Amino acid sequence: MRSTLLCFLVFLCTCVSAQQEKAAPRGDAFGDGPHSQLILRGLILINGNCAPPIGPVDIVIEGNKIVSASTVGFPGVEINERRRPKLKEGGKEIDCSGMYAMPGFVDMHGHMGGRAQGTTADYVLKLWLGHGITTIREPGSFNGLDWTLDHKKRSATNEIAAPRIRAYTGFGMGRETPFTNPEEVKEWIRANKAKGADGIKLFGASPMLMQAALETNKEIGLRSACHHAQMDVGRWNVLKSARAGLTSMEHWYGLPEALFTDRTVQDYPVDYNYQNEQDRFGEAGRLWQQAAKPGSDKWNEVMEELLELDFTINPTFNIYDANRDVMRARNADWHDEYTLPTLWKFFQPSRISHGSYWHKWGTEQEVDWKKNYQLWMAFITEYKNRGGRVTAGSDSGYIYQTYGFGYIRELELLREAGFHPLEVIRSATLYGAEALGMENEIGTIEPGKLADLVIVGENPLADLKVLYGTGATRLDDDGEVTTTKGILYTIKDGIVYDAVKLREEVKRMVREAKRL
Repeated sequence: MRSTLLCFLVFLCTCVSAQQEKAAPRGDAFGDGPHSQLILRGLILINGNCAPPIGPVDIVIEGNKIVSASTVGFPGVEINERRRPKLKEGGKEIDCSGMYAMPGFVDMHGHMGGRAQGTTADYVLKLWLGHGITTIREPGSFNGLDWTLDHKKRSATNEIAAPRIRAYTGFGMGRETPFTNPEEVKEWIRANKAKGADGIKLFGASPMLMQAALETNKEIGLRSACHHAQMDVGRWNVLKSARAGLTSMEHWYGLPEALFTDRTVQDYPVDYNYQNEQDRFGEAGRLWQQAAKPGSDKWNEVMEELLELDFTINPTFNIYDANRDVMRARNADWHDEYTLPTLWKFFQPSRISHGSYWHKWGTEQEVDWKKNYQLWMAFITEYKNRGGRVTAGSDSGYIYQTYGFGYIRELELLREAGFHPLEVIRSATLYGAEALGMENEIGTIEPGKLADLVIVGENPLADLKVLYGTGATRLDDDGEVTTTKGILYTIKDGIVYDAVKLREEVKRMVREAKRL
């Protein structure tokens, strides 16, 4: 009989097939550069380190590295051209006067599509770049590790239009039989590193196997993520994983269980069946109400230990957002033009497709999930306030979350949880870089770092909706309804991508798919 872990991996692989089509070469149509010198002039800089906005700033890039980001004047005052960096022969400059620049976004939970959804790599990658995402962590590599590593390599050389990729392997992938002892686990972990993976993604297993996996993975210098699935969380929760060396927890499973005071298992109905996702997600919406209350001794005890361990929480608020109001999620502005018909079909009620559990979803389930979010957000915001690292991840491609758009929704939900807009940007940039061990390369705009930037025409701190590919609705002085343009440019490795053009290409893909 297969272990529950392998069963879960098989289940996920039915959603994301290992035979996924590869991304097409970038070609001349997408991306300009890198350049011997590129100067972005007149920007207002929102850095990833919680510094307040400052501008006008000129940013100088040479090749794929940032050379300088310097103020060149004062707001409302004509800029003295003698104060500005000089354009070298063969260089290029872009007038970005009044625009806003941020570091490239890091999506800490970015699955790269799959055949079950009908989402090609090109569709997913262009939506990510079109929403400012310049780095993703692939948590599981369920298209196959070799496939993911091939795309990681092609992204690193900019052969394809894609964010840079960090590849985590689903624990146990490649084995035909379940693990039975720690030595088998240790052998698999070492082999995973030898293949070129950046880490592992776990769903839970027996304490003996989890301990061996996390300790060995940490010893050899790889990172880890874990979705603490209910099938094993009763004997191994987030706190035990963090003690054993887990880098980050995904979603929130395993955290309420670490906060139990008057029980050791959630209050499952007697007819509950985990394989029925209506049961799984319906009851999950009642879980936080069964945990220790905010401010209680147990609440503080768990939080303090996680803080002491420098543990990263990647909440992915957006992926369960539909549970609070499925009608809103189902009718989001972008579905008509940006959601492929095959992905739309995948979202619909189903007993087979993962995350399509709308068998009988009504007011009672939504009320439970609204209460769930209040308590979940309270923990995450307090964790952030006490110095904990909270990152931004989307897990798009499920539960009415379309790639790219789901990530921006995640930023809005961090804001709803109580983050200052500058703290939201830090979670999307510097904290993601730190969680990946890449803080010396990306995460802030400063000399010596890789030239990964997001440029938008309106102030995202005032309204995060301006980051959506569909823009934000406005009423102008003449009484006309207008829409902002969304992100204008995404720069990755010094290559300037016209984000509007990328999104137009996705719209073309969707129109073409609808004609078939």
